[in-house]
Amino acid sequence: MKHMMPALLAATLIAGIPAGAQVAEIRFDSVPNALQLPAGLYLGEVGGVATNSRGDIFVYTRTGHPTVTIGTARPFAHGGSRLFQFDRSGKFVREIGKDSYGFMFAAEVRVDPNDNLWVVDQMTNMVIKFDRQGRVAMLLGRKAESVPVPARPATGDGSGQPTDLFTRPTDVAWDAAGNIFVADGLGNARVAKFDKDGKFVKSWGKKGTANGEFADVRSIAVDAQGNVYAADGGNKRVQVFDNDGNFKTAFTNVGNAQALCITKGADPILYVSNSNPPNDIDRDGEIYKMHLDGTMTGKFGRAGKLLKEFGTVNAIDCREENTLYVAEVGNLRVQKLVLH
Repeated sequence: MKHMMPALLAATLIAGIPAGAQVAEIRFDSVPNALQLPAGLYLGEVGGVATNSRGDIFVYTRTGHPTVTIGTARPFAHGGSRLFQFDRSGKFVREIGKDSYGFMFAAEVRVDPNDNLWVVDQMTNMVIKFDRQGRVAMLLGRKAESVPVPARPATGDGSGQPTDLFTRPTDVAWDAAGNIFVADGLGNARVAKFDKDGKFVKSWGKKGTANGEFADVRSIAVDAQGNVYAADGGNKRVQVFDNDGNFKTAFTNVGNAQALCITKGADPILYVSNSNPPNDIDRDGEIYKMHLDGTMTGKFGRAGKLLKEFGTVNAIDCREENTLYVAEVGNLRVQKLVLH
């Protein structure tokens, strides 16, 4: 029996909580009417939410009217998702990128350390960087020659092409040197790394269950040391890699990990959403609060329709550790949460 203890201890450490322990419930509130939309404007399925250093709030939502223009060689499809900006009080400011060629199916929006805005679109297979003025500054990926609706089933082993071409990307993150990491996560199952100028460096991952393989890559985050955290929801874990994609560890106590966020500061926190699946919207739904070694410190929320309940969380913004913005696909909304 004593020879089994080291293995048992290791498994417990990877899980992040002692065997048999209960996860503490964190008290929190949801701010009513946190975002004020103009009359006649509505949110659809919210793919992403993010804040900048001034506290402005950006929401990338699946709403609008897709447009298809038939040309001589290929159809030009766009629309169907919109990017809104609100001030720190939640007042609507403007729409960015209206009728953009790269907007079709909102996957995520993020703000980099220099307050540039990055949009990830799942159907155009593009990651678009906007500068502070809302002008397009960089493009990663490229819209395919045709966009089948519904999408064709994924083929291959999920490793994708070793280039900057994506198949249903889901998220983007950066390290301190400005390197860009893209979760090429639903059609493919990999993480792609680019340098600060957008030049492709490498990628890792494919479909599977082994370490370094993914069922999917739903979300991605990078800590101050450059370690990469990937939400492998289909395998019910978060995998952690070094900056070059070498596997380090996995947290296996997080359920269907679909949204990740890491706070800044001396003691960073990892938030992970155990998002309820769209075909069973009444189970799970809680968000976990963890240290970066996988130690669980608490959880909050559950699946549901009311404030303080969640419907398939797809994104979390945690610029402030105890003030979060949560994007919900199922409830067509953004909640502002205050943790106590």
